[in-house]
Amino acid sequence: MTISETFDRRLIPARPDLAAAHLKGRVNAERFVEGAVMEVKEGVIDMRREPRPDCAIDTQVLYGERVTVYDELEGWAWAQLARDGYVGWIAANALWSQLSSPTHRVCVPRTFVYPAASIKQPPLLALPLSAEVEIVEERDNFFVTRDMGFIWKPHLAALEKPAEDFVAVAETLYGAPYLWGGKSVIGVDCSGLVQVSLAATGFQAPRDSDMQEAQLGAPVKIGAPLQRGDLIFWKGHVGVMRDPATLLHANGTHMLVSSEALDLVRDRNIRAGAGDVTSIRRLSACV
Repeated sequence: MTISETFDRRLIPARPDLAAAHLKGRVNAERFVEGAVMEVKEGVIDMRREPRPDCAIDTQVLYGERVTVYDELEGWAWAQLARDGYVGWIAANALWSQLSSPTHRVCVPRTFVYPAASIKQPPLLALPLSAEVEIVEERDNFFVTRDMGFIWKPHLAALEKPAEDFVAVAETLYGAPYLWGGKSVIGVDCSGLVQVSLAATGFQAPRDSDMQEAQLGAPVKIGAPLQRGDLIFWKGHVGVMRDPATLLHANGTHMLVSSEALDLVRDRNIRAGAGDVTSIRRLSACV
């Protein structure tokens, strides 16, 4: 059985020349290899379909995420993400073999890691919303990471205390620029906004809008009354209802995360030839 006949390349670590060892007998490949588990040491890194910088970004990986590396080529690592299973190429120098045990997550759009307990120090690193870190102690108004970085305490939340309202989390990214494949306040796309916001509640959603439409929540009849948190899907697009009439979404029309009337968005998409809403999903069943 060939790879293309059966598997989604976004989620299965298999190529004609190489595949993960656990896929042996399920796909045809020249070689099967055991992967090496590593961890992201940069704030946000890009994952691409091919190992070259001019290739479009498929998704992004956040600090603290674990990845399984199956191949390396000229500074690129071909890997699968532990959180959502996405497969692609990332910069090998953004990974390390030291694995942490995360205790906290970033609960603001963006925060800094300092070399000492002082906001006057030049930051070592910037961390995005929903990045995870291992905290070993508290010092003054800072948490101290295992690697002796200092993070302002109000910017972190314990993993054991997830956010209660993913829409409120999404609203903190209002105005963030639109970036295809993006997952942070520096740049985010429609499904990335949904995924990182749900991650703050402790729920790991799939990455792309087609996966989210197929897997998240329960269906709501189009035309039925809506409520805060409902996900509205078009072909290739998703938005979150802030209330029964208002949609929050990262979009290419405004090139940012914007809030506008759902009826306005529907009319605009129909006029532009993008079609009408394909489905509505309610998340009360899964978050």
